Amino acid sequence: MKHRYLPTTEQDRKEMLEAVGAASVSELFADIPESVRFQGTLNISEQLNEQAMLRHMRQLSGRNADFDAYASFLGAGMYDHHLPVVVNHVISRSEFYTAYTPYQPEISQGELQAIFEFQSYICELTGMKVANASMYDGATALAEAGALAHGATKRRQIVISRAVHPEARAIMLTTARGLNLDVVEVGCEDGVTKLSELQATVGADTAAVIVQSPNFFGCIEDIAAIEPIIHGAGGLLVVSCNPLSLGLLEPPGKLGADIVVGDTQPFGIPASFGGPSCGYFAVAEAWMRRMPGRIVGQTVDRDGKRGFVLTLQAREQHIRREKATSNICSNQALLALCASVYLSTMGKQGIQDVAKLNVQKAHYAAKTFASRSKLDIVFGSPFFNEFVVKLGAGTDVGAINSKLLESGFIGGYDLGRDYPELKGHMLVAVTEQRTKEDIEQFADRLEELL
Repeated sequence: MKHRYLPTTEQDRKEMLEAVGAASVSELFADIPESVRFQGTLNISEQLNEQAMLRHMRQLSGRNADFDAYASFLGAGMYDHHLPVVVNHVISRSEFYTAYTPYQPEISQGELQAIFEFQSYICELTGMKVANASMYDGATALAEAGALAHGATKRRQIVISRAVHPEARAIMLTTARGLNLDVVEVGCEDGVTKLSELQATVGADTAAVIVQSPNFFGCIEDIAAIEPIIHGAGGLLVVSCNPLSLGLLEPPGKLGADIVVGDTQPFGIPASFGGPSCGYFAVAEAWMRRMPGRIVGQTVDRDGKRGFVLTLQAREQHIRREKATSNICSNQALLALCASVYLSTMGKQGIQDVAKLNVQKAHYAAKTFASRSKLDIVFGSPFFNEFVVKLGAGTDVGAINSKLLESGFIGGYDLGRDYPELKGHMLVAVTEQRTKEDIEQFADRLEELL
């Protein structure tokens, strides 16, 4: 055997070929005509030894524009936040890192407790009664919320704001197609949902109104004004929000939301070039038994000691398919643990402090941009840590971002990709990671490029 780490030896091959009655591997493909077989050499590099391969991979990774080498002003759902060292230390422990579905509670108490703590944190942040063990990400959580509203109300219309993340809206449309639902989008005014249009759209067949706050443009929606519109029609209010903003803002649960969803990426989860992440899903008590996924419950054993179990699993894997709330069959336990470790490390005051830094630095950046002659702040609505900058109708934001990259900056999101009316506009994110110098140099370089 030439390669000790490869599991299939020559003897293994010989025995397998004998078992199937073939003299060689090529004989296995005898039924495939020669004319359709690839005759040349694959366009791949020559084999490398281990040392050369490691050197090659380091060179490739060195070409990545990461947060360590570049100042990032890109948000739109994935943000450059500080990651406490303790987070990676804890989640790298083998008992968490290798854990899978905790079907046997008697040997999964640590994993179950970690999930229970995550659920508790989410309830406290959102002001809701119950949260599940997590979802794949915030976008799929939002789509599941729409499905829950349909199942609970037996209505077929979902009304969603155009200020909701475009990718989340796309996933909602995909989910709706399978459930035969009608998705209606409501426009925006000054960066937030247009209430008059929302009022005119919601009707007797509306299962839910879905809004995001802070929304995709970074603006804060008036949840208190939206709540009576949908509840007056007998539907449910779904709010998607950046959980970090809840360190300062009133929890959606206290403003009348029925379902609160979002993504916990801001809580100790690296952006990792777009994922994976961890969605959260919380509901009012009335909808507890309709939640997708799983819930970890706290109980006591026969000796009165605290213990944890999986409970209220209304997913198709556990009950009759026609009675199931969803086919979601797993959760992001490891990344939920990231969020829990982050929250326990920062504490209530720490979360408030980080949220304040995001607000203060973003507003300082907006003022800095507004002071430049070629940069305009588009919306006047209150915002959290993102805002929209107008670069000019004919500006190629992609080309600008390429040049910014050469100067050591990861530029903002090109809004023209999803909103034709915002061509030449950039969505800029400013987190606690950005310094005063970062902000001013970015604004200067952006104006130079215009």
